[in-house]
Amino acid sequence: MTLFQRKPRIAARPRLDIDMQDAVVYAIGDVHGCYKELRALEQKILLDSLRFQSRKIIVMLGDYIDRGFQSARVLDHLLAPPPKGFQRICLAGNHEVAMLNYLDGNLSREPWLATGGLQTLFSYGIDPARLTSLYGSSAQIDRRIREIIPDDHVSFLRGLPIMVRSRKFVFVHAGIRPGVDLAAQTDHDLINIRSDFFEATHLLDRWVVHGHTPVDVPKLEGRRLGIDTAAFQSGRLTAVRIADKQGRLIFS
Repeated sequence: MTLFQRKPRIAARPRLDIDMQDAVVYAIGDVHGCYKELRALEQKILLDSLRFQSRKIIVMLGDYIDRGFQSARVLDHLLAPPPKGFQRICLAGNHEVAMLNYLDGNLSREPWLATGGLQTLFSYGIDPARLTSLYGSSAQIDRRIREIIPDDHVSFLRGLPIMVRSRKFVFVHAGIRPGVDLAAQTDHDLINIRSDFFEATHLLDRWVVHGHTPVDVPKLEGRRLGIDTAAFQSGRLTAVRIADKQGRLIFS
């Protein structure tokens, strides 16, 4: 869901270039606070990766928080070292940006809570209803919430890149605007786009792997593959393994 917000003037997030030659890449869809599903999927990825001797990369496609009930634990996990033998790249999703916009005072608390932020606060041991009974103003409640969220979590969210691209693939949270050069894509599109992306996939010149829009079963649509299987509802977190120009889906 696109979250309405005032748009502060901030620098565009980094876009990373990687060489996928002689590499196996595992892209993981929207986690949304589903820590157990993430750990289970990582174990399956580790087993799957044993057949490969090449470089191994995990690309997380964003939306680690909200909706599920273990957002704080997911962020702790992503701050820790990746599985042995792997490089891990975590991208920004619209929910990470929304949380930062709330923490920075550019988005009010209510719309964030309504789109999953309430579950995120619960994961930090924060109950907004309890805070309401303790503090006399909304500003005091917001100040207390900002004091409780760990600084390393906030720094992690601020530093997330927004795209990984190679000669033939693009990994991004929501999608890209077809017909626009990758260097000219806006952060807003990369974490929010839907219909304009879906309806013009014939214009894509690279394979795009993304999350953001839930699907029951991931399948190729032109040159795009969406792998958000709504883990917080379905209990199934999805990855796609890309190696030697071949893809394989892996489920938690």
